[in-house]
Amino acid sequence: MAKLHIVPTPIGNLEDMTFRAVRVLKEVDTILAEDTRTTGILLKHYQIENRLQSHHKFNEHQQVEKIAARIRAGENIALVSDAGTPAISDPGFLLVRECIRQDVEVECLPGATAFIPALVVSGLPNDRFCFEGFLPVKKGRQTRLRVLQQEERSIVFYESPHRLLKTLSQLAEIYGDECFVSVSREISKRFEETRRGTLKEVVAHFTENVPRGEFVVVVAPHPQPLSEREGRGKIQRFNDSKI
Repeated sequence: MAKLHIVPTPIGNLEDMTFRAVRVLKEVDTILAEDTRTTGILLKHYQIENRLQSHHKFNEHQQVEKIAARIRAGENIALVSDAGTPAISDPGFLLVRECIRQDVEVECLPGATAFIPALVVSGLPNDRFCFEGFLPVKKGRQTRLRVLQQEERSIVFYESPHRLLKTLSQLAEIYGDECFVSVSREISKRFEETRRGTLKEVVAHFTENVPRGEFVVVVAPHPQPLSEREGRGKIQRFNDSKI
């Protein structure tokens, strides 16, 4: 029976592609790609010759019903994003929902996503956490941050380099300078790095050092358990580390 295959792709290091993901991309009839040029590089690396079709946030609303119908008719289709797992802060949710509506089987392969490695190496509690993806760019941004102020779990954000300092400064205003934070950049890439410390310390660092790359921000839960219970010294020793 034909199905929709959700296939995670590397977020940096091409070696993070799984054997299963390569096999699926070779076997399906069509690969839906957020950017066919980016996916084309990946396919060439793994010698995958398959039909590519553009599927991104600007056309997905118009396509999902027809794509689901094609799978029902027997076409096996894979969905990839530029990097990571589709539908996690990337296109994919609408197509999955439509396939379920049309009784089309959906299979999601395990694979790369940026926020899990960043959360694990943050040193902050990760038995329970809140993933927020990207914050609103303008309207609703401050409101969302204030809603999260009393969150009892670690909070994970994605952020772009040109908005990172603004976000960290807003967090400091709302949560306080002494709130602990871990900021990871370029997960799985050559210049992968994590900066840990208080918001005051991390803001000072990125004020002096221009942010480059893609970032994952992990904010300590309220109240801040590491500063209170485990001691500030332990965090300071790992303040500036390469992963």
